[in-house]
Amino acid sequence: MIRLFVGLRLPAPIRAQLLALGGGIPGARWQDDGQLHITLRFIGDVDERAAEDAALALSAVHWPPVEIAVEGVGTFDKRGRIHTVWAGIRPREALAGLHRKIDQALVRAGQEPERRAYLPHITLARMNSPAEAADRFLEAHAGLASPAFTLDHFYLFESSLGHEGARYEAVERYRLDG
Repeated sequence: MIRLFVGLRLPAPIRAQLLALGGGIPGARWQDDGQLHITLRFIGDVDERAAEDAALALSAVHWPPVEIAVEGVGTFDKRGRIHTVWAGIRPREALAGLHRKIDQALVRAGQEPERRAYLPHITLARMNSPAEAADRFLEAHAGLASPAFTLDHFYLFESSLGHEGARYEAVERYRLDG
């Protein structure tokens, strides 16, 4: 089985800006340079045939390059325990449309449709802590912002889970060409 997702790789200066935020939350496991990305669509564990079908379906996706910026920080939690600290993206609509287009292509290739609401973000850290553990970080970085940047490719990534966390390898690259 192969664990796959579709995502965007951030430019080096943006990754450097985000990496500089690491620290300040007890128990947080900060993402490294190779882990910083924007997920467009999680696919999950598939066999080789389904992976090939997904890769082929993604090659038919046409969407213009997206101009976005990093803006703000937040958390995802479950029952009062934070599991993810993230940086936000604006404008969200630019990526929400691309997400829908990719989801439609993957459904045509036999994948189940995405059922969760899509919130474009960049995972900064993973953790399992009470919600107040990140309060200082969130307050200190509430005004996080980057200059606008344009992304003109998206990728099919393979995710390998290990002791050091997940490692992502781009297996296909697709041009955003409108």
